[in-house]
Amino acid sequence: MATAISNTSDSHQTFTLKSNTMGGQLPNQQYANGMGFNGENQSPQLYWEHAPEETQGFAVTMYDLDAPTGSGFWHWVVFNIPSHVHELVAGSGDPGKDLLPEGAIQSHTDAGTPGYIGAAPNAGPAHRYLITVHALSKTLALDKNATPAFVGFNLHFATLAKASLVVYAQQS
Repeated sequence: MATAISNTSDSHQTFTLKSNTMGGQLPNQQYANGMGFNGENQSPQLYWEHAPEETQGFAVTMYDLDAPTGSGFWHWVVFNIPSHVHELVAGSGDPGKDLLPEGAIQSHTDAGTPGYIGAAPNAGPAHRYLITVHALSKTLALDKNATPAFVGFNLHFATLAKASLVVYAQQS
């Protein structure tokens, strides 16, 4: 199990992100199925606890800090997760499975498609994948066509607290 804590919390509890399906290394399920990889292209199971009381919703992002693009690579962007939801099940990033809670929106990744796209690190050192849950002060007035950068811009102004996991993936 992977656990991360946030640097922003209320005075009693620390906002925390955890996963029962991941440790420090990204499992095969979260790798891409294609581009030379035989993964399952499945988004990870995630859960969080101790969000600030005033939280109006959540967003989850997954970002490859080491992608050879000059600007990283967004693998998953989902926002407007209702405030009563505290878990995303494995595979919820597949738009065809309808596993996200009602009202949640998956916008496009840097591959230009909505939903989760698995890790596909290039040869060389391991890539760091930053998975973050944001506790939001409001619903984002965006739709599924919003770019990851524009969602990130809006998250910046609506985030009350955030917690992240860093997992590693490497081409074998």
